[in-house]
Amino acid sequence: MTTRKKALTEANFGSRTAEDEVDDLQHYFVETEQWRRILSGDVDIVFGAKGAGKSALYSLLVAQKDQLRLGRRTIFLAAENPRGAPAFRDLTTAPPLSEEQFRGLWKLYFLSISSNYLRHHLVVSKTENEKASAVFEILEKNGLLVPNANLVTRLKAALDYLKKNLPSLEGKVTEPNSGLELSGKITFSALTEEQRGKGYSSIDTLIELLNSAYAMENITCWLALDRLDVAFSDSPELEGNALRALFRTYLDMSGLSNIKIKIFLRDDIWRKIIGPGFREASHVTRTISISWEPRTLLNLLVKRISANALICDCYGMHSEDIGANAQLQQELFYKFFPDQVDIGKRQPKTLDWILSRSADGSKRTAPRELIHLLNEIRSEQLKLYEIGHAEPAGEQLVDRAAIRAALPAVSKVRYEQTLCAEYPLLKPYLDKLEGEKTEQSPTSLSKLWKVPGEKAVEVADQLVEAGFFERRGSRETPTYWVPFLYRDALEMLQGAA
Repeated sequence: MTTRKKALTEANFGSRTAEDEVDDLQHYFVETEQWRRILSGDVDIVFGAKGAGKSALYSLLVAQKDQLRLGRRTIFLAAENPRGAPAFRDLTTAPPLSEEQFRGLWKLYFLSISSNYLRHHLVVSKTENEKASAVFEILEKNGLLVPNANLVTRLKAALDYLKKNLPSLEGKVTEPNSGLELSGKITFSALTEEQRGKGYSSIDTLIELLNSAYAMENITCWLALDRLDVAFSDSPELEGNALRALFRTYLDMSGLSNIKIKIFLRDDIWRKIIGPGFREASHVTRTISISWEPRTLLNLLVKRISANALICDCYGMHSEDIGANAQLQQELFYKFFPDQVDIGKRQPKTLDWILSRSADGSKRTAPRELIHLLNEIRSEQLKLYEIGHAEPAGEQLVDRAAIRAALPAVSKVRYEQTLCAEYPLLKPYLDKLEGEKTEQSPTSLSKLWKVPGEKAVEVADQLVEAGFFERRGSRETPTYWVPFLYRDALEMLQGAA
């Protein structure tokens, strides 16, 4: 018979980042209505908080690419590296490209990626397509369609030509019927009559021509972008210009039938984009926002627990039955965990305790922190065994002490690797909160930070936006409360300053 210690020792609850568990994600994944809408093509933009699961959905789409290709003739093309260094990470120009220049860059880049796939398809299938050939010819003569190039190389080629030739790129193309050599200048604006007469092509015309070529082959192309928060993290100005231009490019191309852009983006970055004003935002409608609630977070935890056969054996349960039955999910959770972490009539149940301790100031709990906490709880319980502790009472696999001991590690990682890494300009203010009380006022923050009251409120509100503070009180007399998630990292003390 499997002992609880052995079941926990051999358990694997997966990684907190999608990039590290691409091969295992499908074992934990629960098909939702949001996922079905993404897979059907009804959704183009996926918003979500950091750690909410955007990259997991992206990785699952990557895993489905063969089924999409064979079943629906839909090609999934990554326009950003899903792992490793982002293609756009080294895109540093002085001064940064303007929004309009970025718009041209995005279109050239997308045209290059989608043309490369279609060229490969036509060669392999030994198919002729005059519309596609006309586009390929122009791009090849300008060095924009190098075979076997990676995304970084394609981006660099597009950027080099953009910088050299704004507002146009010159080349020549042979008209397929007559064989006459025509001017093949690529312009980034609407063509004049004179330009049209000389055989010039606008970038939009080339994209439309390629879209028609895809339609002739009955193929739909999805150009997908994830990890944009990492790609432009070193320059706020570059990030703003690049992402506003990306969404304008998305809207420019949204009418195409067979070339579609799919964007996975953090919702706080979207708010930053539209904050200064973005008139086109109201036209970005094919979106979903990833949201989690207690029952779906319970399901997430139980899926990871029940993926371990030895744990299921301990309780005489089967993972297939658990996944389809909400009552069995509750039962397994409270067999694995104690009923409460802190005992008492007014104390929360364990699930509520865990969710509240891993939520940030926005009161949202991200799957990333939950998965991290689950792994740390396992580690802490195994440490208890190592120093001679008996198995937990009843049927539990983990003890209350292990749950409490797991939280500081999660707090430290979230604070250092997410909050401070994302908001380096706020770190000096955060550092001064170490060892302080968990509830602050504008007056206490002004004294602590040695800044005027107005400045203290300004910084505190930035920390609210970052999820470090929860704003409480009234508009006239606000207070700022630090959620449990960050308290251990800064060794803060319960109470008001």
